[in-house]
Amino acid sequence: MFTGLITDVGKVVARKDGQFTIATSFKLTDVDMGASICCDGVCLTVTGISADGGDTQFTVDVSNETLSKTALGAWAPGRRVNLERSLRAGDELGGHIVSGHVDGVAKIVSITQDGESRRFLLEAPEHLARYIAPKGSIALDGTSLTVNEVAGSRFGVNLIPHSLTVTTWGAKSQGDTVNLEVDVFARYVARLMEFRP
Repeated sequence: MFTGLITDVGKVVARKDGQFTIATSFKLTDVDMGASICCDGVCLTVTGISADGGDTQFTVDVSNETLSKTALGAWAPGRRVNLERSLRAGDELGGHIVSGHVDGVAKIVSITQDGESRRFLLEAPEHLARYIAPKGSIALDGTSLTVNEVAGSRFGVNLIPHSLTVTTWGAKSQGDTVNLEVDVFARYVARLMEFRP
């Protein structure tokens, strides 16, 4: 489980088939093999840990299923990645409950400056739009955000300067794709409504 509060921005340093190596400022002596790290919103399992030239790096294996359902297929060396380690008992839940199980990919339709903040308009896959509600929670590239408005399959979010600085969102452009995870509660409420008498 994660909160959607990004704690590091790592960098992809190598890609080989379905394996990625990511440099991070995390203290990896505290990370066990098999631990979960949320990478751009995708819960991935640490399969290797190394130190190279002073940088700490971890390796993750990514299945073809994950590559087909997320934006990870476009990852290449040099790409910056939002990272979050999994929750521990007693940690503050400051964002919202994020599983790291990405539902689909959303596309950035437009970016508008709003004072010091930026408003992003995104388009979700149609089958996920029903789970997105104004003032509800959503995870985009692993970042816990509040939905501003919804119109059909399009929705807007606002990022404050701090979020733009400590995540990869400050470098996003129109047309970019992001990993989308809908709020787990919205998903279960919608499922329960299907069985209402």
